[in-house]
Amino acid sequence: MSRSPAVDAYIARSADFARPILTKFRALVHKACPRIEETIKWGMPFFEFQGIVAHMAAFKQHASYGFWKRRLMDDPAGQFPKPGESSVGGRKIRSLADLPADAVLIRYIRMAVALNEQRIQLPPRARKKAPVRLPADLAAALRASPKAKANYAAFSRSQRRDYVEWLTAAKQEATRTRRLATAIKWMTQGKPHNWKYRNC
Repeated sequence: MSRSPAVDAYIARSADFARPILTKFRALVHKACPRIEETIKWGMPFFEFQGIVAHMAAFKQHASYGFWKRRLMDDPAGQFPKPGESSVGGRKIRSLADLPADAVLIRYIRMAVALNEQRIQLPPRARKKAPVRLPADLAAALRASPKAKANYAAFSRSQRRDYVEWLTAAKQEATRTRRLATAIKWMTQGKPHNWKYRNC
């Protein structure tokens, strides 16, 4: 079994309650996949075989473990954290008694290993766009035109973003001024920025 001195040191400096939890999970990972490799990433132990399989961590009052591709795994034993319970992607464990049966954990570890063996990749997470921030000149123009302001507020977030990005993309002040006047005119008429192309 490939065991990392860095992981040994991580466990040794963990709190008394956490050491047996980490030791047990580590042993089960190696039992489930004897060719597993250990490393430290982002300050905590990770287990790898043809990619990341699982990780574990210790905190002041709890330890945790998690599976890198949890989103692709089944959870027949209800081991994945519920919203609000998660600690670095895993359940909060405060004693050995909180761990499931060895056979359950081994089955989950082998599921995670199998995903790597089959070269199944995690789908990319959808990027959350930042909220639309209203430029000062557009905000002032909307205050001066209640109808445009009401229509702008009724637009979808993406439609509001279209107007803001079009306005802020102007490289010259004169261009921005023209675009602002056009934007207010169209918004007064209830038109989104791309209204010309809606029926194309």
